Amino acid sequence: QKVYDLAERVIPEAARAVDVAPDDYVEWACGAALDRLGMATAGEIANFWAAVNSAEAKAWCQSKLGGEQGGDVIPVVVESADGSAPRRSFARADIAERLDSLPVAPRRLRVINPFDPLMRDRKRLLRLFNFDYRIEIFVPAAKRKYGYYVFALLDGERLVGRIDMKADRANDALAVAALWMEPGCRLTPARQRRLEAELDRQRRFSGLKSVSFADGYLRCDG
Repeated sequence: QKVYDLAERVIPEAARAVDVAPDDYVEWACGAALDRLGMATAGEIANFWAAVNSAEAKAWCQSKLGGEQGGDVIPVVVESADGSAPRRSFARADIAERLDSLPVAPRRLRVINPFDPLMRDRKRLLRLFNFDYRIEIFVPAAKRKYGYYVFALLDGERLVGRIDMKADRANDALAVAALWMEPGCRLTPARQRRLEAELDRQRRFSGLKSVSFADGYLRCDG
């Protein structure tokens, strides 16, 4: 649910009075995008907020490279998971330390919505995770490969499948229409238990009484 109001009723006057210079805005937008992405091409940095263009992002990256100016950005080469060529990208100079300090991914399975930052850049998602995703809301039903509103499934650090489900208010249930596992990913008993735990969490979040599964809901068990 979204609620709209006048900016002066929502944003404090002190914040609205700040005059941000264009260069300062590019500095914030590109730096914040790179910090959130970890490593990215100039185009991916520009796309993160859709607030600067590719030329501005590329110029920012070049200006931040180490050298006389003491920049804190370094060039890196990122391998692709989809078989495409490695891509020259950018990262913070302490990227190795950041990677070493990452916590272990939770051993749980999570439903990821199509507008999560992980999913939003479809080309990056395919290149880094070999997960080809397309939202099919505007695709005619007969031409859909999966479903109207399909969620990705993240198990630990791996995208393992996708699920078509919705709140069936008439029957007070979270209705699962279909489940597809990615190639090489099986719905093992342990993964099934993690999936059921996540669906129960989604059920409680949606205020529903039960979870229901359509007949033949498992469409592909890789």
